[in-house]
Amino acid sequence: IMMNRRDALSRVALIMGGTLLGAEAFLSGCKSSSSLELDFSKDIILLLNEVGETILPTTSTPGAKEAKVGEFMAVWVKDCYEEKDQKVFIEGIYKLDVFCKSKHFKSFMDCNAKQRTESLEQLNKEQEEFEKNKKKEESPHYFRMFKELTLFGFFTSEIGATKVLRYEATPGKFIGNYPYKKGDRAWAT
Repeated sequence: IMMNRRDALSRVALIMGGTLLGAEAFLSGCKSSSSLELDFSKDIILLLNEVGETILPTTSTPGAKEAKVGEFMAVWVKDCYEEKDQKVFIEGIYKLDVFCKSKHFKSFMDCNAKQRTESLEQLNKEQEEFEKNKKKEESPHYFRMFKELTLFGFFTSEIGATKVLRYEATPGKFIGNYPYKKGDRAWAT
């Protein structure tokens, strides 16, 4: 069950307030031209899953970890990011741990849920400031990349599209005046 790539990209871009990094490479089906040898270890995938889960936690609906956003991030960064953006992302993984160690005296993985949330909230403020002042040719802040890929990976996964969003296989029938009830989930299709 997959949604149209362009629709998925535009929805995530709308959520994030701009364009999704690496979207052009993804839409063209090209592999990244980067010369970097990226190897995402199991530990890094686990870390990315936990970052994603902190951003989109399990509640009455599944969270980012269940959608395996860590694996998604690894593939997206390898295949769709340019080399300069790959470097920012990889450095960001290490900067996250340095940040947590300076704030909580332990790595992100060793922090409890409250400490993880506090750390990511502070990094979100940092990235918002960075985005206001960055030059056009600069890569986004690494935490923005983490957020974008978490949202995109989650909402384009089968879990996100069917258990959080409403999904109806397309083409479905056309209903021009569909009733909306307060609290209805958004559509995945």
